[in-house]
Amino acid sequence: MSLLGRAGNRRAVHTAERVWARAATALLDLEINITGMHHVDTTKQYVVVSLHEGLTDPVALLRLPLGLRFAARDELFDWPALGRYLRASDQVRVDEQPGRASLRRLYREIGAAFEVGDSLVMFPQGSVLGVEVAFQPGAFRIARHFDRPVLPVVLAGSHRVWEHPFSSTVRLGQRVTMRVLPPIAARDLDAAAILRLERTMKHVALDSQAPVRRFVPERDGWWDDYRYEIDPCFIELADRLTRRRAGRLAVVGRERTRPAGSIGDDLDTPPEGDVATDVPGSV
Repeated sequence: MSLLGRAGNRRAVHTAERVWARAATALLDLEINITGMHHVDTTKQYVVVSLHEGLTDPVALLRLPLGLRFAARDELFDWPALGRYLRASDQVRVDEQPGRASLRRLYREIGAAFEVGDSLVMFPQGSVLGVEVAFQPGAFRIARHFDRPVLPVVLAGSHRVWEHPFSSTVRLGQRVTMRVLPPIAARDLDAAAILRLERTMKHVALDSQAPVRRFVPERDGWWDDYRYEIDPCFIELADRLTRRRAGRLAVVGRERTRPAGSIGDDLDTPPEGDVATDVPGSV
C-alpha cells in the first residue's frame, strides 16, 4: 500500500483499499446492509459526512463507489501500522489544536484531493463517544469553501466490532447498517439546514436495525480533557455535562485563589466518573 501511495496512483490505491475492506469484512464475518446508494453520483466529488462509531467505520464507507480520502486526527498518524498507511496514501491530517499554518496545510491537502477526483470523508462529531455527541461545523465550512456537496451517510452498529478505546474485545459476526441520504448542495448549507441534517441522521441511526453507540459516562468516562459537546436534543445528558463542567470550573477557581499549602488542599476530590486519559479514536 505504501508504494502505491508514493507513486501517486490514486486509482490503484483505491482499488487496494477496497480489496482490503472486503477482506476485513470476510475476516470479521461482518454483515453490512447498505441502502440509498442511488444517491451517489460517481462523477462528482463530495464531502462525505458520516456518523462515527469506531475504527471499523472505513470498512463500510469503502463500499461507496467513490475515491475516498479520509480526514484523520493527527494522533493516528503516529500509530505504527496505521500511521504508515495514512501517510503513504496521503490521507488528510487534522491537527487537534490547529494554528494558521496547519489550517493552510489542511486546506491545501483537501484541495489537492479534490483536484485528482477524490471525495473527502469527515466525521462531524469528531468523536466515537456516541450518537449524543453534537456535530462540529468544520466539515460544512469545508464543503462551502470548496463548493462541494455534502453526502450524508448514517452508520450504525460498527462500534460492536471493536469499541476502541473503551474495550480491546473484537467481536465477530456483527451487523452494520449504512444508509446514504440525498446530497445537499454547498449553497444550501446554512445553519438551519445543518441542524435539520443532524436531526435527520441521528433519527435514522436510532431507528436502524443495528444498535447505535450510546454515550454512558458512568461506563465510558467523561473525557474531560477533550473537546466535545452534547446535542441539546439529548436534554438530560447535555444538562449533566453542563453541570459537571461548571462544577469543575468552580473547583479550579477555588484552587487558584487558595494560598499554597492551605489546610484542606487534599480535600477536593475529582468529580465522579473521572477515568480517562486518552482521546477517543477518530479516523
